[in-house]
Amino acid sequence: MSFARITTLARLELTQRLRSVGWYVLLGVFVLLLIGITLLSFMVFSFQSEPNAGVYSIVVNFVLLLVVLVSPTLSGNAINGDREAATLAPVQVTAATTGDIMLGKLLAAVATGSIFLLIAVPFLLISMLGGGVTAGMLIVSLLVLLAEIIVVAAIGVGLSGLIARPLFSIATTYLAVAALVVGTLIAFGLGGTAIQSEARGYERPWDETTGEPVCDEWVEVNYNQPRFDLVWGFLAANPFVVLADATPTTFSHGYPNDLFGQVKVGVRLAQLPPEIERWDACENGWIESPTSQEQIEGTVPSWFVGLGLQALIAGGLFAGAWARTRTPARRLPPGTRIA
Repeated sequence: MSFARITTLARLELTQRLRSVGWYVLLGVFVLLLIGITLLSFMVFSFQSEPNAGVYSIVVNFVLLLVVLVSPTLSGNAINGDREAATLAPVQVTAATTGDIMLGKLLAAVATGSIFLLIAVPFLLISMLGGGVTAGMLIVSLLVLLAEIIVVAAIGVGLSGLIARPLFSIATTYLAVAALVVGTLIAFGLGGTAIQSEARGYERPWDETTGEPVCDEWVEVNYNQPRFDLVWGFLAANPFVVLADATPTTFSHGYPNDLFGQVKVGVRLAQLPPEIERWDACENGWIESPTSQEQIEGTVPSWFVGLGLQALIAGGLFAGAWARTRTPARRLPPGTRIA
């Protein structure tokens, strides 16, 4: 492999994309959507007396949503699109190796996705005016967004090499992204509900005559408890969960003041197995209930697990496409165009 050949192939790919009018229309729509969501976010949080990161968290999550929606279009036909246009075979007979072609396609897809990220940076900076945002939050958010662009690009390029038809590979890339965004939530919810175990708790008994709790006694209560702690890995693989869990959280009185922290608390609690609970009606709440900040500090971050699972999926598809694109080809899908 050669770095010069990789960059040359990536530059040729980018040149073809930049010549398209639809590319600039897509950028314009992207900007208009960011303008709208930024203005609406400031309007929603205009009633807040204290600064918080609510505006920033909404804008960042919206940028991630747009990125995962746009990236499959940019990478889902990288290999089979050239096969169909009869432009892949001439490149394969040059000095460019299979690795050069694959990495060049991946670099071009990541570069096009990064253009959208660069356009979003001014809006992220503007959303920081809402307050409650540190430089660390901005840097980590950008790094996670870039990582997700690479993951989706690798999935798209991989599927474009494994599937013969561009339309099917783009649709399958969208399905793969939907599985990460929506499917992980469904798998987590259904899996945790389906797996249950018997749990034990305690509560105050109630006096039937007075209708008030008896504060000097406890009653043991047995019930079925969903075991979300056994399936939290599905939730960890969600791109939005990765973003929320990796981004530093700011707290007010022990509780998060942005969407990132609220999602992070839910993910961290999902890791914990059921414990003996005590509902004290005399005190009107759970006994010794820790704050959200204490819960986050007492659990393990899950973002690296999610990125690891995403990288495993993307790497497997990319490696499969690498083997399928290698020349001379031993076996190709029926109807695949060679030259």
